[in-house]
Amino acid sequence: MKYLFVVWLNIACCAFSVADSTSTLDNSLFSVNQTSASLLLKYAEREISRAQDKDAAEKRYVLLFDIYIKARSYAILNKLFFWLSVIAGIGVLLWPSLSIIWKGKLDKWEWLKSATVQTTVTGIAALTFAMYSQYKDKQTYAETLMRYVAYSDQNLSTLSVKVAEELAKIDRGFSFNSLINNDKP
Repeated sequence: MKYLFVVWLNIACCAFSVADSTSTLDNSLFSVNQTSASLLLKYAEREISRAQDKDAAEKRYVLLFDIYIKARSYAILNKLFFWLSVIAGIGVLLWPSLSIIWKGKLDKWEWLKSATVQTTVTGIAALTFAMYSQYKDKQTYAETLMRYVAYSDQNLSTLSVKVAEELAKIDRGFSFNSLINNDKP
């Protein structure tokens, strides 16, 4: 089991190093190894130097950076729960098979074959999938809001009020309404 973990860890490290080596310039605006949020932030940063009204461009950048903080946090949580849900999903798929394969070796640990443990593993998998879905939705929402700010022609005071309202929606926390369809017959 330890060997399998080391193999997966090596594969993941190789995949990330290959992905990092494909970018042309580390600090360029266009890199395939970034989130939409970081692209929009770099774009706004570049636009400050090109803007005629530097004060307005800096304020727009601060507005974008505020949203970026949330988008980045959600992206980290999204990635964490994605991998946890993959591992838990594999656990749910393999659990019954492994209990049959290791039948003779599990005499000391009979509880591993119980339906209660299998149900608990399935519940943990469902929870990790739900958390992944929640944080992916929040990340997407924050990035969409960043696009709105970056490409909007609205004046900054109107835009900042709209952003404050939208950030309040994002900050509401975990919502089962986003996971459950509330249509009543």
